[in-house]
Amino acid sequence: MKKFAIIFGMLLMFILTSADTYAQCAMCRGSVESSMGNGRNNVGVGLNTGIVYLFVMPYLIVAVIGYLWYRNSKKNQQERDFINSRIRQAYQS
Repeated sequence: MKKFAIIFGMLLMFILTSADTYAQCAMCRGSVESSMGNGRNNVGVGLNTGIVYLFVMPYLIVAVIGYLWYRNSKKNQQERDFINSRIRQAYQS
């Protein structure tokens, strides 16, 4: 529980200190508008790819953490079951 509180606190700190990241939208929009005015569409395609990349990464990280948590939980459950079965055998004999 203490680890969860530390992780949650760090996550909250990162979220609250990320207010400066919103300034990039105007720069990206200006870059795409100027490149479209020149007849080039390369910047727009690259920008869309970057947006998709940034959109997918948090979900991928959460999925990996969830899988590792599930695997660790399953391993701990198997160890508890093994210990409980050994205790039952000791009491029965």
